Amino acid sequence: MAIEIRELECGALLLVEPMAGVKSCALNWSLPAGAAAEPENKLGLSGIVAEMVQRGAGGLNSRQHADALDAAGVSRSLDTGVRTSRLGATFVGQDLAKAIPLLADMIVRPAMATDSFDPAKSLALQELDALTDDPQEWASVEAMARHRPPPLNRSTYGTREGLEACTHADAVDYLRTGFVPRGSLIALAGDVDPLLAQDVLNKALEGWTGQASEPMPTGQPQRGRAHVDDDGAQVQVIVIRDAPRDGTPEAACERLATAVLSGGMSGRLFTEVREKRGLCYAVHAGYTAERETGWLTAYVGTTPERAAESLEVLQAELDRVATPAGAPTEQEFERARVGLKSRIVFGGESTGARAGALASDYRKLARCRTLEERVAEIDAVTLPKLCEHLANFDRGEATVLTLGQALSNQPAKAEA
Repeated sequence: MAIEIRELECGALLLVEPMAGVKSCALNWSLPAGAAAEPENKLGLSGIVAEMVQRGAGGLNSRQHADALDAAGVSRSLDTGVRTSRLGATFVGQDLAKAIPLLADMIVRPAMATDSFDPAKSLALQELDALTDDPQEWASVEAMARHRPPPLNRSTYGTREGLEACTHADAVDYLRTGFVPRGSLIALAGDVDPLLAQDVLNKALEGWTGQASEPMPTGQPQRGRAHVDDDGAQVQVIVIRDAPRDGTPEAACERLATAVLSGGMSGRLFTEVREKRGLCYAVHAGYTAERETGWLTAYVGTTPERAAESLEVLQAELDRVATPAGAPTEQEFERARVGLKSRIVFGGESTGARAGALASDYRKLARCRTLEERVAEIDAVTLPKLCEHLANFDRGEATVLTLGQALSNQPAKAEA
């Protein structure tokens, strides 16, 4: 069925994709209130707000609102990213008129009670403290802080200084300036009638006003090599390189290239770093495409004794795939193509995945791609086109970050 795009009376955009043969409906509500919009001395504020809006709304206290959502069969979550905060929910399609007003209350009419602030702040501090218990995530946060320009390099965990400086008034002000209709995208996919959804949302969002500005880079990224000391038994290695922005033919090439490098046990990185040499316990790569740019992130988890060689082999493979001698073979290309198309199709059977894709596409491309368009983008890539892309794309200056015991010939440690 066709994807419909409608502007609601409040100024938010409604994206709807009815899906035949399903009974569920998924919502993905994207708000222009991410970590990049936080005051510079209040980093982590968006996470506090995301917790607070789930603690009572629409005149109901936390328990009453949670019970009402459960009675309507709504599974929900609210989390923050760098650019946006996202309310996700699933419910039975025929209960849309019950579910939407309760979810809208979280965004438009949250209680934001003073007694909910300290528990939300405490949880945010606990999450920050727990980051060191997940060294792979910790390394990823540190690497991204170096590779992206501020404020787009921020972590949703914030900083201890920033979280401790936050007040209840800061949270209320952040909600007022970030949880606004203009810049918000409300995507629905599954068993949904676009006209009914529009009518229910217009009523639920009556009186909601405001507009947020788009966060823009304010400086240059650090990049280069850095090390963060940790006394654990493992070393985390992260390499980040520039990649194409989304919505371009190069983006489809990059997705296929990433599948060649990291397409499971038959991927290049697994074969060369883990299987042949036994250098690590985990290795993989991923491609993230944004509106203005993209990046390829490669990861190796290994031991201190093998970390330097693991990094060397990882970088060699990332370089080699762009050379005539190491270019993807016909067999690798076909395997990557089939695997990538399968993941697109399988994801298209999930209402939650489709709602997320609608919101992501519109935010990045100002349009929504159908499943058929996504598959066609992959089919349009030939092996010669893929090899040409790999040989010619400018990867910029890489970020290389290691976390754990110091490697030999490693630069001075970075600030943790």
